[in-house]
Amino acid sequence: MANRFILNETSYHGKGAIENIVPEVKGRGLQKALLCSDPDLLKFGVTQKVTALLDGAGLAYEIYSNIKANPTIENVQSGVEAFKAAGADYLIAIGGGSSMDTAKAIGIIAANPDFADVRSLEGVADTKNPAKPIIAVPTTAGTAAEVTINYVITDAEKDRKMVCVDPHDIPVVAVVDPDMMSTMPKGLTAATGMDALTHAIEGYITAGAWELSDMFHLKAIEIIARSLRAAVENDPQGREDMALGQYVAGMGFSNVGLGIVHSMAHPLGALYDTPHGVANAIILPTVMEYNAPATGEKYREIARAMGVKDVDAMTQEEYRKAAIDAVKQLSQDVGIPADLKEIVKPEDIPFLSQSAYDDACRPGNPRETSVEEIAELYRSLL
Repeated sequence: MANRFILNETSYHGKGAIENIVPEVKGRGLQKALLCSDPDLLKFGVTQKVTALLDGAGLAYEIYSNIKANPTIENVQSGVEAFKAAGADYLIAIGGGSSMDTAKAIGIIAANPDFADVRSLEGVADTKNPAKPIIAVPTTAGTAAEVTINYVITDAEKDRKMVCVDPHDIPVVAVVDPDMMSTMPKGLTAATGMDALTHAIEGYITAGAWELSDMFHLKAIEIIARSLRAAVENDPQGREDMALGQYVAGMGFSNVGLGIVHSMAHPLGALYDTPHGVANAIILPTVMEYNAPATGEKYREIARAMGVKDVDAMTQEEYRKAAIDAVKQLSQDVGIPADLKEIVKPEDIPFLSQSAYDDACRPGNPRETSVEEIAELYRSLL
């Protein structure tokens, strides 16, 4: 079987990377953008770092900001109408996963009107046309939506998240500029950073992993483990390293899938509006323990990438514990809660467990699971 790998046409990295947006727009002959960004980024002047460049170059755009933290079907539908009304021919997504996921869904539907029913995009949608061109400018170091073929939209009527997988949705250009992330508060930096670590670890042990994806994931774990604490303290080098580390993780997991950490986190976002990175960070060590028997020697390399010393002298049991303990310690150091007591209502566990089992990420888990076992994992975190 051949393994497929899909990445952006072009990506820019490092301080000042946003200066490349104008030449990319002009070089591609694009005329007018629908610029997707959330209200807070507009309020605090982050979006304006890009719009100032567009204004200076005389490039046309309209701003769309009806975007929630966990974007909904309605956010996408109104965005499609805004795209049409603007007469736009491409999108610029500025923000975290919410802005980028919204832009992806808008771009897909605008290019594939047969999929105007947003629910039809869930899972692997058989779209025929690439999304309208998207230039993605992340303002958080975590989701890596700028380099993935995935996006997540909340079905508010059913209290569930729809994971959509489509090679046609990947942004044509990713602009990863740490200066766009410098205003992230500590809590958001920690949560998105742990999201990135979850991507790297789940991507490394997922059922679809292979040598090329392993290369990206191990490097991502190493970068994140050494830089997240500094990034939370707003250290410029830590910010720059996290911007790269989360992107490298995205290069991998987008192509091989994830597992039940994400499956269990998605329903928490849909039902309680829990920040995705926080949910992942709380769940990750517990699921690592659950998955350990199905991971061979991989936890040794996770421990090594996390900075654990002398792993080659450890038994399998020791290096597995060391890898999990290193993840727990990083999560604790950046201020992530240790359990779900303040989030999950026990009576919701049957619904959460079934939703997690039905989630598109679950089949990638290295260990076969069941609704009942997922329920036990939730209960263990209360």
